[in-house]
Amino acid sequence: MTASPHFSLTGLRALAALALASALALSGVPHPAAAAGAESKPKTTVSVGLPSAPLLVQINQVALERQGPKRAIVEYAGDAEHGRYTVLRDGKPIKRGELQPLPAFTAWAPGKRYFSVDFSDAQQAGRYHVEVSIDQRQARSAVVPVRDDAIFATAGAQLLGYFKRSRHTDPADRDLPIFQTTRRVNAWGGWQDAGGDKGKYLSHLGYANHFNPQQASMAAWVLAYGAHARKSLFAAHGLQTQVEDEAFWGADYLHRILDADGYFYTTVFDQWGTPGAVRMVTGYEGAAGTYTALYRSAFRAGGGMAIAALARASMLAKQSGRRGEFDGAQYLADAERAYAHLRRFNPQYGADGKENIIDDYTALMALVELHNATGQSRYLDDARARAASLIARQQADGGFVSDGGRRPYYHAAEAGLPVISLSAYAGIEPEQARRQRALDAIGAALKHELAITDAVANPYGYARQRFQLAQDGQAAGEVLEGFFIPHRNETGYWWQGESARLASLSAAMAVGGRALAEHGAAGYGLSADRAGYAQSQLDWTLGRNPYGICMLYGFGRSNPPTVLESAGEMFVGGISNGITGAVGSDTGAGIAFAPGPDSEQWRWVEQWIPHTTWMLYAVMAMSGEEAR
Repeated sequence: MTASPHFSLTGLRALAALALASALALSGVPHPAAAAGAESKPKTTVSVGLPSAPLLVQINQVALERQGPKRAIVEYAGDAEHGRYTVLRDGKPIKRGELQPLPAFTAWAPGKRYFSVDFSDAQQAGRYHVEVSIDQRQARSAVVPVRDDAIFATAGAQLLGYFKRSRHTDPADRDLPIFQTTRRVNAWGGWQDAGGDKGKYLSHLGYANHFNPQQASMAAWVLAYGAHARKSLFAAHGLQTQVEDEAFWGADYLHRILDADGYFYTTVFDQWGTPGAVRMVTGYEGAAGTYTALYRSAFRAGGGMAIAALARASMLAKQSGRRGEFDGAQYLADAERAYAHLRRFNPQYGADGKENIIDDYTALMALVELHNATGQSRYLDDARARAASLIARQQADGGFVSDGGRRPYYHAAEAGLPVISLSAYAGIEPEQARRQRALDAIGAALKHELAITDAVANPYGYARQRFQLAQDGQAAGEVLEGFFIPHRNETGYWWQGESARLASLSAAMAVGGRALAEHGAAGYGLSADRAGYAQSQLDWTLGRNPYGICMLYGFGRSNPPTVLESAGEMFVGGISNGITGAVGSDTGAGIAFAPGPDSEQWRWVEQWIPHTTWMLYAVMAMSGEEAR
């Protein structure tokens, strides 16, 4: 059996999975397989603990922007309070100085001291690394290229390639049953959701109401948006045809899973490949993967972003003169029909029958794109109502609540999407007063993200979050703050690394900052605090973390292990779930990455489509003229 980002094989913990691949020891540049577009080969692995070396220099291992923030974090297990650093470009020293001590931090590794090396002022292209010395000990970082459009130019082709490698092409999906009906439908195409899960999801976890992530529908929108709105960026790097092909592949799938009644099918599911399970259109609930009738997608269950994707694909088809199996007129007709249906029936498709913040921001994205595609005032009118509903959920300090009560909004995959949706709305709102209300909400939200992240010692600048623990399946009790999502949450079992969440927050900081007409000089057109925050979230995923592991497979000096029995295949350009709070911590306190090997390693190691989706969107937002 195979585990996934949606399934904990708790009953099989005693059957430790065979460990099949070691962390890659790469040279700080893309793995040869990445350059060739080949898929990786599994090797033997062991569990991954915090490095024990007394002196470490952690840095983004993929690429850093020439005019953006550039920081290395130094970890030292000793008593010395001072040290020195040297920054080298192409092997030659260009900068020396004293290490800058950071506030004491004991949450993850008691006894360690932390220092910072900031070389943001080094703005000449080249290959950089940092050497440090403390108390007669020496260490050096990985080598990282510095250039314009850094991550996009270095990894964009393989981020795109991940989607093609993840395409699902089993012809059996052309004739699938719908749960508890006699109907059979064509749900062929799309992308498999994760390395160990060949299911296809617009969204999952709908039964928990506030946890829906945008999965295949978000991927389809990011690809269509990139191909259309950022055409010059993709064309400049020779990727325009590739991104158009993938955008139309996604739009074609959305057309096929749009029911004649006007709703999208939420999942194609076979209990994560369980032998004997029937693959079908269905919903599912809990760690057992129990089939349910919750297969009609609400806005929050992928329906909103599916509408947005189809509307944007219709614009792409018109601009490019190209199409997929279906044409741009069909995509737009689908989007309008699906929106008309959900406008009437959306609450009925949520598990609790109530709309929440995820319905607001995904419906808002749908309406912005429908307005962009049609120019019709009715979509602007509805967008105004959705934006007002979303803004009404904002608290005085800029954070959001998820419901009509006090449950804080936190999300392991798309925490930046409320700001991104409001930014998109501000871009189409012609009335200054309404637009200003949206901009004020964006500004307050970004201020909140910076404040909560900086409220405690935080050497890596990891984006913190506010949450409640679950009691009897509902969030309740004291509102808490922490680095990682709580393990005791409303899903009953689901927690994992947050690579998608971090990239979504980077994108929100960049997109939201520019919506506020910020013109800072610290990188990406942002002020120093916002640029540093946006950079830190990507840096964490790309190697500047306490494990020194780059979650983007095929790049960097060290990658996550492959564990086929728990996390499935690893594709170049795919991104692993990432680092979590300690195992056994209800609140997600402490830190862990891939303890085992065992059947739970998917929580850290498995690649999941939202991670690459959000990384691609973030690096688009932080590249090209849009980021200057």
